Amino acid sequence: MSRSVRKGPFCTPSLRRWINGSSMLHAFRTWSRQSAITPGMVGSTVHVHNGKRHVAVRVHVDMVGHKLGEFAPTRTFRCHSREKQSRVRDRTAQQQ
Repeated sequence: MSRSVRKGPFCTPSLRRWINGSSMLHAFRTWSRQSAITPGMVGSTVHVHNGKRHVAVRVHVDMVGHKLGEFAPTRTFRCHSREKQSRVRDRTAQQQ
């Protein structure tokens, strides 16, 4: 569900100060995954916390309107072991 147009996009005060200031030359670290990407952030690098470490997110024009957390995944997929893969393959072959 999108946010009301009347309210505008959510952005934390510290992030807003960084956007309005002239210190956009250096990367900014934030824990605010719920903040929306605004047009003023285009071309900058924001380090977004994923629960364990900060992930560097380079902001492009296509990202405007999305949340910062969308570009810093919190879960990593570990591949299934070879043994498990062969069992799954055998099971699907039996079903067909």
